[in-house]
Amino acid sequence: MRTDLLTDPVDGLDEALDAVDAFDRALVAGLLRPQPAQAAGLAALAAAVAGSPLASLVAEAADKAAAGAAGEDHLVALAAARTALMGAVHDALTDRVADVTGRPRAERSAPDPHTTDAGPGANVLAAARAWLGDLARAGWQGIDHELVAGAAPVVSAMLPDIHLRRLATLLDGFAAELAASCPGATLDRVPERRWADLWTRALLLTLPGAAPTPTPSPVTGRLLPLGVDVQEHATAVQAQVHAVLEPSDGTAPRLVRAAVSAPKPDTVVGAGLWQLLRPRMSLLGAAGEGRAMELDAMPVTAEGDLVWDDARARTGEPADPFATARVVLSTATDPVTAPLDRHPARIAVPVLLEGYGAEHEDDGTLTFTVAGHRLAVDTDRVPAAGPLTPAAVAASGACLGLLRWDAGEFVLQPLAVETTVRKKTVAVHAGAWAGGTTDKLGVRAEKAATDSVTVLRERAGKLLRA
Repeated sequence: MRTDLLTDPVDGLDEALDAVDAFDRALVAGLLRPQPAQAAGLAALAAAVAGSPLASLVAEAADKAAAGAAGEDHLVALAAARTALMGAVHDALTDRVADVTGRPRAERSAPDPHTTDAGPGANVLAAARAWLGDLARAGWQGIDHELVAGAAPVVSAMLPDIHLRRLATLLDGFAAELAASCPGATLDRVPERRWADLWTRALLLTLPGAAPTPTPSPVTGRLLPLGVDVQEHATAVQAQVHAVLEPSDGTAPRLVRAAVSAPKPDTVVGAGLWQLLRPRMSLLGAAGEGRAMELDAMPVTAEGDLVWDDARARTGEPADPFATARVVLSTATDPVTAPLDRHPARIAVPVLLEGYGAEHEDDGTLTFTVAGHRLAVDTDRVPAAGPLTPAAVAASGACLGLLRWDAGEFVLQPLAVETTVRKKTVAVHAGAWAGGTTDKLGVRAEKAATDSVTVLRERAGKLLRA
């Protein structure tokens, strides 16, 4: 790996993010009666895309918004400009990551033509756009419970339609965050970029055809798991398995992902999460046991996401993730990213680091020094649902993780490490308990979670009978 490139400046990156930040600040006070500083932020966004096909639309939208007269079409144009800038940042950073890893990249292809007809959800999509427009005009400092509650009927109308459920989930979570921060006038700190990210994405998803359903193609071959990334929230959990796919037709290996999600009560945490996820995807068991899987016509999208079907997979021979990383990872093709998903937060590239030194900075941050260059390690992302700990990461000699970009720098999220225990090299994986475990800590955590789930099921049964 060319770790020296991780700290080199990326041309145009700061300028693009400055324009995004200027627009995000304009949303804080709202666009109903913009002040000169907000008008300047809108003008900065328009100037940043002046050389693109969006130029005239965004310039008009910025002028209208600065005058307090922005309609829905103008807000959509501003959201598109912001998304284009974040997409450009994503592309620049992924190009840099490709230079760092030296791996080949899949060719980008033009999106398939898709219909832009309004469809059966036109009315509810229009209602969602109207609510998001009201948010932009009020601004984050102008939100109150009445305004935020306007999302509830829209979400309720969307949830029964499977094609609208993605947007419904986004709107529901966004509204929950806003409701927890009401009234906006009392906020000491506004998460400007996060809320602008959510607002922008939600607004664009209300446009028919903005995010067409990907068309998967079948693939047959051997799947070699690298690690499991666990993302947990109070009411939901997701496990995403990163792996190398070796197609049976002899084509180049490629990086793929397979994800499984489940709703959860907030009392189920730690190793108990696997009880919710394990029955939904057999791949978790294989990843936890360190085994490959043989796939037969498994659907996979152009973005490298496996549409998992247990009927099309069977457990194969043992496959050590570190051996996979050392032998195959460097030749695996990186997947492309769907147009609307191009955002720096989506960057999560599997890498293997060896021969580094580990030390803690004054602020407690762990850093790896590789070939004289420092790389921050995000141990906060290490899940409590496995045996991997920050201490094990700090004592490791090899680390298999995801290269991410956060708060203006590249960071490493550990998925597994090799460390020395009693003079023996031992691998510790974040997803080691995914398929079950005989580890004492894991067994104890699973039992506690089982007791909690049993109590919740008994209570739910009593409520239903009542």
